[in-house]
Amino acid sequence: MNSKPLYNRLQQHISLDRSSFHTPGHKCSGFFGSGMLELDLTELPDTDALYEADDVILQTENLLSELFRTKRSLISAGGCSLAIQTMLRIASEKGRKIICARNAHRSAVNAMALLGIEPVWIYPRGQKNGFTGRIYAEDVKQAIDADSRITACYITSPDYYGELCDIGKIAEVCHSRGVLLLVDNAHGSHLGFMENDLHPIHLGADMTACSLHKTLPVLTGGAALNIADEALAENAKSAMSLFGSTSPSYMIMSSIDICTDYFLNGSGTEDYRQCERRVSRIKQLAKEKGIAQPEGICDPLRVTLNTASAGICGTEAQEKYFGEYGIDCEFCDGKNAVMICTPFNSERDMKRLETAIKEMPSGRNEITVNTDLNNAPERVMMLRDAVLSDSEVIDVSDSEGRTAADTACPCPPGVPVIMPGEMITKEVIEIMVASGIKKIRAVRN
Repeated sequence: MNSKPLYNRLQQHISLDRSSFHTPGHKCSGFFGSGMLELDLTELPDTDALYEADDVILQTENLLSELFRTKRSLISAGGCSLAIQTMLRIASEKGRKIICARNAHRSAVNAMALLGIEPVWIYPRGQKNGFTGRIYAEDVKQAIDADSRITACYITSPDYYGELCDIGKIAEVCHSRGVLLLVDNAHGSHLGFMENDLHPIHLGADMTACSLHKTLPVLTGGAALNIADEALAENAKSAMSLFGSTSPSYMIMSSIDICTDYFLNGSGTEDYRQCERRVSRIKQLAKEKGIAQPEGICDPLRVTLNTASAGICGTEAQEKYFGEYGIDCEFCDGKNAVMICTPFNSERDMKRLETAIKEMPSGRNEITVNTDLNNAPERVMMLRDAVLSDSEVIDVSDSEGRTAADTACPCPPGVPVIMPGEMITKEVIEIMVASGIKKIRAVRN
């Protein structure tokens, strides 16, 4: 076995000199300068402690709150998953039944299971060209009005393809009925710095989980829980400590500090708006080529191309076009390619992307058939009971009639075809087989 296999592979990848259109947002650009490793310290008398912050970490969180214009912003060195877990823990104090968008991240599903939250699933609508679609205020209203026990609504916006929900309308529906609005804003930390402020916390959300490292210059694992209501912030630190590591990385926390200063006292906002204008030209180029993109209001910095509309699958486009010009995409599947852009992409990166798009076949803007289920399968067991049950991994072909103990999703950005506690049907099996899913974890009979 080779020594240092992971380290050597990372060094090898760096030597390829490729253009990063994936996370993290700093693009390994040298934004932090030298000496970051020297900050790999721990809780000391003069370095404060994350879950008992009363000194410099509290000061950093206050500056983060100033940046996002919140009542309270908490640092997470455990990624957006920790922010999501904390957000759901806070919401669960109000009640254990919440509306949940079906395209929820796995970390949210697992957190709900651990907390004993009972999700009421609602599906995104308006799927075209293999994109996820959006959650609509009318559907949220209908779900709330159908069950007086609903205390919160949890949605993902933007989704992995960059589609944004109408947060303002959804917030109005929720608040008129005394329901909290929680937003997984993992891919949208930058939205408040765009020409038009699109950050969900500014549009009416009560809490947002923001994965800072995905689109801002923050080390991987750096995230924030943004809270709009002081009452919700009262026990937030305690809630976070329930899930968080007792050894948070001071390098990650310091990178959040540096990023916050970049926006409050530096050129951050203007840099991001310049990037927004540059990306707009790339999107226009793709439009002129006839390559379909998500419709409606979308993330200004995310380039999502329906390569299938140009007659090629996303994975083929990665190999034949993007890869040919030294581009690493965030994600490619059978229909789409996703690129995350930030100011830390060089002009060379942008031109590489433009060249790859120019080389692609012209699109036909064909609407492809959505393969996601439009209605949830029958639930035969509570989410928590299914996740924590005695389970086994079985072949999908042998799973009809069994109860799922885990999620199964055709692709990471998509809508899970089955959730824990739901019965696996013939239709579910057909979608899993078509998506290349061969195994699934099921509750043991």
